[in-house]
Amino acid sequence: MREKIKTMFRDMSDTNLLLFITIVVFFLMYIGAVIFQGKGFLKPQTFFNILNANAALILLACGLSLVMITGSIDISVGGVTALVSMCCAVYLDYKGGNVFVSMLIALGIGLAFGLVQGLLIAYLDIQPFIVTLAGMFFARGMTTIVHTNPFNVENEKFVALKETRVTVPGMGSYNKLGVYVDAYVEIGVIVAVLLVLVLFFMLRYTKLGRNFYAVGGNNQSALMLGINVKRTKFFAHLLCGILAGIGGYLYFLHVGSGAPSHAQGAEMNAIASSIIGGTMLTGGVGNIIGTFFGVLSLSTIQNIVSSAGLDQAWWTGITIAAMLCLFLVIQSVVMARKKKQVRK
Repeated sequence: MREKIKTMFRDMSDTNLLLFITIVVFFLMYIGAVIFQGKGFLKPQTFFNILNANAALILLACGLSLVMITGSIDISVGGVTALVSMCCAVYLDYKGGNVFVSMLIALGIGLAFGLVQGLLIAYLDIQPFIVTLAGMFFARGMTTIVHTNPFNVENEKFVALKETRVTVPGMGSYNKLGVYVDAYVEIGVIVAVLLVLVLFFMLRYTKLGRNFYAVGGNNQSALMLGINVKRTKFFAHLLCGILAGIGGYLYFLHVGSGAPSHAQGAEMNAIASSIIGGTMLTGGVGNIIGTFFGVLSLSTIQNIVSSAGLDQAWWTGITIAAMLCLFLVIQSVVMARKKKQVRK
């Protein structure tokens, strides 16, 4: 049995091995939360609340995973999220807009950032960190120009959409008064999960997805295989921008307001979730399902820290840093395993 297990792990690809580790760590963390923090974590709604609060982050992290798989980076997604929220909020409340057009605005903003940054990075060969850093500053600055003060959106149709809940059959629980309460998710969760599945199949079964991995693994080898490296990197950043636009609208749909301070640090949380989910900064390795579980792991550890009474912001930062260090070490071990197999 032991030999079979060793053989199974040895035959796993780097992507699948890191995905397996990520899922195991998440379940161990959640079981630990149930044991040490009480039965509140046993209620299905607690898990669904994690999804409700992080639907936007799931899409931002997926976008980061796409560009990181190609060996690139994008740190503008938090600024894009704030800009989308503010533009949509101003349009709905001050311009008398409708919900459908506000969705198009969000998609257009994300598309514009993805298009411009993708062109600069892929075709002008400018460092992605510099380009997306400029994009982050531009988005934050534009957010303040659009409107300086935070405010809640009062558009009736938007509020109705924001308060829409999708009941999850058979997953409810009894409250302290003995009343049965149905479990629910917000609309943003449905959108995020569907897009995660679409991106998973795109990476696994399409030529573009395979090109992402090839370019991230080795640019020169990808060129020799006839892959258009520049176009592949461009599409990775374009998709990341589009996902940031959609994620920005899901964030807006969750908070229901516009503010220059929205989504502060979202890009760092997205990068951390991608790394925890098994995406390697060096490129060529990553999995969208792993990124999904990376977001859940990040949120779960934050909930554990909060439930333990450590509400100060630095405790959350310390625990996230510890998780990142753990997964970076795991990635280093996986890379060492890969190099050892190559030598053999």
